[in-house]
Amino acid sequence: MILLPSIFESWRSLKDRTYKLTFESQELNPVQLSALGENLQQFGYLAFKRDDFKQKEIDTMKSLESDYEDTGKTKAQRLRGVLYRVWETNREGYEVFDDYYNHHMEKVINHFKKKLP
Repeated sequence: MILLPSIFESWRSLKDRTYKLTFESQELNPVQLSALGENLQQFGYLAFKRDDFKQKEIDTMKSLESDYEDTGKTKAQRLRGVLYRVWETNREGYEVFDDYYNHHMEKVINHFKKKLP
């Protein structure tokens, strides 16, 4: 969980009926910057309050669990997207993503084929 003092600067509606919210903060320390970087492009929840959060409120927020499921993509599309992100960080010698994808999908298929009687 990331708690940052900030100013709610603006908002605007987007064509897909979502909203873009803009916040500004003071200088961030390396730990805060790292936490933000780790959560880039991730689904999460935003809490904004004019006053400081009390410890009881922070504890309550930390205990919350999300039942969010990305229903915009099929499971196969999500798996392909995750494999692509992994390939971006470690190509394992594969210059072309399709080759990487085919190799790892064969490994998954063979793993489950071994479980068949």
